[in-house]
Amino acid sequence: MTIRYEAGARNVLGGELQPCSLSPITGFYRNGCCETGPEDVGQHTLCAVMTAEFLRFSMNIGNDLSTPRPEFDFPGLRPGDRWCLCAPRWKEALDAGAAPRVVLEATHEEVLAIAPLGVLKDHAASQSSG
Repeated sequence: MTIRYEAGARNVLGGELQPCSLSPITGFYRNGCCETGPEDVGQHTLCAVMTAEFLRFSMNIGNDLSTPRPEFDFPGLRPGDRWCLCAPRWKEALDAGAAPRVVLEATHEEVLAIAPLGVLKDHAASQSSG
């Protein structure tokens, strides 16, 4: 498999966008990075560390991220997995008190249009976690 990365993509800290997860492989383009483009209407730009609380929240609002969907090559997520979330969904979880931790180095700068850097830093996970 060829992994394609967006040249020059920046993270919310202003540095080069780092991979979020290759196991499970994440990202709108399934290249491990929370890159975005015109096709990504959901804005899969925020790298988050899954928690049981967030996975329940997501399921309760109609987006089951826990159940494997082999037809979409989706393994199902477990607490501790890192995944590129839709930025508006993360903000919705934040407002509901269920937001997972954010890997800032792997979160695309476009997320700053949804949440200020200070809020993201308040919910930061370390780059090496997950």
